[in-house]
Amino acid sequence: MNKASIEIAVGIFVFIGILCVGYLTLKLGKMEIIGERHYFLNARFESVSGLKVGSRVELAGVPVGKVEAIRLEHERLTAEVRLKIQAQVELTDDVIASVKTAGLIGDKYIKLSPGGSDLVLQDGDIITETESALDLEEVISKYVFGGL
Repeated sequence: MNKASIEIAVGIFVFIGILCVGYLTLKLGKMEIIGERHYFLNARFESVSGLKVGSRVELAGVPVGKVEAIRLEHERLTAEVRLKIQAQVELTDDVIASVKTAGLIGDKYIKLSPGGSDLVLQDGDIITETESALDLEEVISKYVFGGL
């Protein structure tokens, strides 16, 4: 009887450990299984230098989504960025998407500046107003070599 109760206790302990490891794997991997609803928007930029898949999307300094994909749009030779936005965030058709840098040499992210239109963007729509990333190397080289 004593041996059986020890084996049951060890089994329960191992099972709880496996559940904890699974939970941490999902949380640290930022995977979404249940809960958060979202929609997708596309934005075209001249340059998204330094922006990565998984970068945050902010509105008024609050994270409201993330960069889902970045690809080259062959017809216009621009970068097309797919944004995953939380469903409760409504963006109008005159929203401005800008590639910004966190700090002087920090990570790149997308900053959304709201507009005043009444037309709300739907899943799959395109953000037409965009501002590309400032290329710090280009600005410095212009200054050094007398371009400014």
